[in-house]
Amino acid sequence: MLNIEQKIAEEIAAKPAQVNAAIELLDGGATVPFIARYRKEATGGLDDTQLRNLEERLRYLRELEERRAAIIASVAEQGKLSDELKKELLQADTKARLEDLYLPYKPKRRTKAQIAREAGLQPLADGLRGDPTLSPEDFAKTFVDGEKGVADVKAALDGARAILLEEFSEDAALVGELRGWLHERGQVRAKVVEGKQNEGAKFRDYFDHVESIKAIPSHRLLALFRARNEGIIDLELEPTLEPDQGHAEAEGRVAAHFGIAQRGRAADTWLLETCRQTWRVKLHLHLALDLFGKCREAAEDEAIRVFGDNLKDLMLAAPAGPKVVMGLDPGIRTGCKVACVDGTGKVLGTTTIYPHEPRNEWDKSITQLATVCKTLGVNLIAIGNGTASRETDKLAGELMKKHPELKLAKVVVSEAGASVYSASEVAAKEFPELDVSLRGAVSIARRLQDPLAELVKIEPKAIGVGQYQHDVNQVKLARALDARVEDCVNAVGVDVNTASAPLLARVAGLSSSVAENVVKFRDANGAFRTREQLKKVPRLGDKAFEQCAGFLRIANGDNPLDASTVHPEAYPVVERIIKACGREVRQIIGDTGFIRTLKAEQFTDEKFGVPTVRDILKELEKPGRDPRPEFVTAAFAEGVEDLKDLKPGMVLEGRVSNVAAFGAFVDIGVHQDGLVHVSALSTKFVKDPREVVKAGDVVKVKVIEVDIPRKRIALTMRLDDPIGDARESAMAPGAQRRDDRGPRRDQPRGNGPKPAAAPPANNAFADAFAKARRT
Repeated sequence: MLNIEQKIAEEIAAKPAQVNAAIELLDGGATVPFIARYRKEATGGLDDTQLRNLEERLRYLRELEERRAAIIASVAEQGKLSDELKKELLQADTKARLEDLYLPYKPKRRTKAQIAREAGLQPLADGLRGDPTLSPEDFAKTFVDGEKGVADVKAALDGARAILLEEFSEDAALVGELRGWLHERGQVRAKVVEGKQNEGAKFRDYFDHVESIKAIPSHRLLALFRARNEGIIDLELEPTLEPDQGHAEAEGRVAAHFGIAQRGRAADTWLLETCRQTWRVKLHLHLALDLFGKCREAAEDEAIRVFGDNLKDLMLAAPAGPKVVMGLDPGIRTGCKVACVDGTGKVLGTTTIYPHEPRNEWDKSITQLATVCKTLGVNLIAIGNGTASRETDKLAGELMKKHPELKLAKVVVSEAGASVYSASEVAAKEFPELDVSLRGAVSIARRLQDPLAELVKIEPKAIGVGQYQHDVNQVKLARALDARVEDCVNAVGVDVNTASAPLLARVAGLSSSVAENVVKFRDANGAFRTREQLKKVPRLGDKAFEQCAGFLRIANGDNPLDASTVHPEAYPVVERIIKACGREVRQIIGDTGFIRTLKAEQFTDEKFGVPTVRDILKELEKPGRDPRPEFVTAAFAEGVEDLKDLKPGMVLEGRVSNVAAFGAFVDIGVHQDGLVHVSALSTKFVKDPREVVKAGDVVKVKVIEVDIPRKRIALTMRLDDPIGDARESAMAPGAQRRDDRGPRRDQPRGNGPKPAAAPPANNAFADAFAKARRT
């Protein structure tokens, strides 16, 4: 039998020695980002994806071993642990197999079979099973005993059957065989609950639906489960497309397993009925629930993977960079909240304008915004994509037309999760003096500057780029998303002198409390000049320093290497390079031509091998390089602001907001994302939509179909597609809408104070608005 390390090695296509090294590092407190980047020699170059899979499988297999030990102890305590059973338990490679073997020995409430055994009916059951030539009625007469509760022949035979039903349904080999057969042949059948047709209109595609459980896509299975949970459909798992034939086959399999057949013997009919009931009463429902559970778990794993991939794309979206940004959080009755931040994200001021109903201060708002943009040197306008987004986008467009001298650009920014941040403890600490609604405008502005730095302040689940995120295992989802955030932050690196505590807390090796200590130390002592100074931060010990140092950057510090990904432990390698070439570090950094003449093999030692030295040389070419793409924007079409403005055949530009297993959602500026089905993403076959697009991409799409009652938009990226080629799948209920991707921005944001009608006094922003009001 393979041990844990060997099993994982096979699964992730690695060698046992690599897996052993990785497990030893993980158990020693090392993080995945640290191991992936700085321990390549030890793990043989396992990447972060392999390490995350290793970490997850290690957790599962260790849980399996714990459960195995508990089961063996329980059976041994009962005095029923035979050598054969122990061998089977030790060889069980899944939790399901382990539980199948344990089922006959699992402590359970008092069953009909136990009562029958207490009444002395075990010999009757064994006798009829062992010798079918016996007449059930005649043989049962000898077991009738009123004092034991066996009143007549029927009661005796019912008790014997209860014993056999339990024994048959707990046979591990039979259960395993039928589980595999049902998974291979089973059909998921959905039927609408009578009277729920109108209430469940969004699920109407599943009112009479049949599909193989083996082939059903994860998103469709989750849609079916949601419809069932909402009481719209009944869901069953039948053995085959022809249920009666399938049930008969299943009963035959039970009979064959126990050598029971109709040969004209006295007990054959009775035994075959017992087999029929074993399937119909015991096993069918049990296995259907079991398979639904396992398939749901697999579907949830796929949904979590998709969510994680989308989250990664969103967090690694191109940053606009250190520009002065005005954030507009759109609103109608309560006005548009406005916030300006400088190139470092520092808030210059906030206020509220009222360009829309009921005040309709359109021209006044444009004048106010123009004055502020001129006074503060605004470069970009970030507009939240919530309620009144298009109206506010139009306002910004008119501002740009009337004042071309300002050289402004506008970008619509996803505000998913902004309301969660605004009312959070993190936001309250950051902006204790600001109203909750105004904090949202600040967040929108900062998201444009640096999506990663701002999004880490929000619980990943609230960012809302998943499919059926509220239906999956929340513990597993949180763990997976936290891992993705950690990987993203460490892939980019963090400027220790400007990063917020929430961002620092995502750096490998730093807890929330230590991150807070870093910020406090920085505030008290000024900017860090070297990485070595981090060791003076309270509770940031040697282990934490080892894990975090390589991911923390110090720009313009005393040592230029502190601005790179080169870990302090590897600085001696750089010193050897300097000594060999006779040049200073600052002279080497960025000299691509010279660095590429160096051979990594020349500078290795017993600790740092060729992989690490190659990474160091690559980093010296372009230290601290940002792996994120270049910043681009999408331009929404003028006059297309609502679903009713859309017409089939329109070609529009939009931004990919979410990618699911069945396609990509695109924000085209009408408050409802459209779906490009996976079949319409490319002229070539596409298995995974992320092969073609990812969250944040700017794409051109054609409108294929608009379903206003159900608020669904079918799009295609194959711009030559005729309109008649619309695919029904693009309008499927598996298509996720905004309501499944986190809290809406038009929901209450908490119990904070009412939005301020005037800006805070005594700041440049307020002075600019005051000046605007006087003009």
